[in-house]
Amino acid sequence: MSRWRWQGRPANIALVLVVGLVALVGLVVQSRGVDTAAERAALLAVLASSGALYVRRRHPVAVGVVALAAVGAYGALLHRPGPIMLVFVVALYTVVDEGHLAVAIGLGLASVVAFAVADSYNRTANSANGATLLHAGWLIAVIVGVTRNRRAYLAEGQARALAAEQRTEEEARRRATEERLRIARELHDVLGHHLSLINVQASAALHRPDPTRSAQALTAIKQTSKETLRELRTTLGILRQEGAAPAAPAPGLNRLYELVTAAGRSGLEIRTELTETRPLPPEVDLAAYRIVQEALTNVTRHAGAAAAVIRVRPDRDDVLVEVEDDGTGAPGPPGNGILGMGERAQTLGGSLSAGPGPDGGFRVRARLPLRPDPVPSGAPALRSEPGDAA
Repeated sequence: MSRWRWQGRPANIALVLVVGLVALVGLVVQSRGVDTAAERAALLAVLASSGALYVRRRHPVAVGVVALAAVGAYGALLHRPGPIMLVFVVALYTVVDEGHLAVAIGLGLASVVAFAVADSYNRTANSANGATLLHAGWLIAVIVGVTRNRRAYLAEGQARALAAEQRTEEEARRRATEERLRIARELHDVLGHHLSLINVQASAALHRPDPTRSAQALTAIKQTSKETLRELRTTLGILRQEGAAPAAPAPGLNRLYELVTAAGRSGLEIRTELTETRPLPPEVDLAAYRIVQEALTNVTRHAGAAAAVIRVRPDRDDVLVEVEDDGTGAPGPPGNGILGMGERAQTLGGSLSAGPGPDGGFRVRARLPLRPDPVPSGAPALRSEPGDAA
């Protein structure tokens, strides 16, 4: 029986009553009544030692000594051992269980001597020292058994503490990894999108030395770089003030026109198909914005597309975000951009697929739950959906 079940006031009272009743009934049966002064004195020893068991957890050694003295007095008064030994066994068990092994061994040896003296009054030629040896073996079994149980209990406690410490360290490492990934995604999305647009505009100005187009490209570069610095300051401010209110609200689909305008400066024709949805949670709104942003970045850099369409529509408890182009970019291994989009969807309990569209070109499709349900790290961030591949 586990140790905790023997603790507490109700358990103590029950134990005192049971042990005291057994010892008392044993005394009455053994003596055939309580008639003499010695028997009445033995009765007091039984009651006192049984009552002392109530404080055995607070004073284990003192209770053990009282129980031993009661056993010795019982044997000296009645000239025989008796059921009072049960009181001593419980007291001895407690002494061992509380970690006083040396004291328990001393008490056990002393009780063997007291038992042998009491047993010697009624010893016959046939019984010899068998009862004493049986008593000694019984106490040894109690001491050894409880010691092994205590060591196992302590070892289990140490194992649990070690496991809890390891879980805490693993959780700290996991959170640190997730935080690094979050920071990397934010910086990649902020810098990658705008710098890609700047690169496209600069390339256009170099390859088309037309003063009017060069001026347009430089104007676009100025506007894009200004937007880059603004978003970078906002992102760094959020990262520096973890747990505090950000200096500016995080971007969302309400700023979709800015993405369309910026990407349109590179000559890309963009059409939006927005179906009215209920207000999105901030983290879902941000993820949808960043996914559209990164998808448009890939279109302007790699797809060689002339047109793209952005679709946002509700689907039961989810919101679907699609960006599809008419480019000729060949699919390849997912880069950091696609992996980052997949991680954003995964963090919210959603999914993302990226691949050739049904009518050619390339399509990015994200399904984001309106009630974000984070999933464990390491789950697949990308998956295929029916009809995603041509």
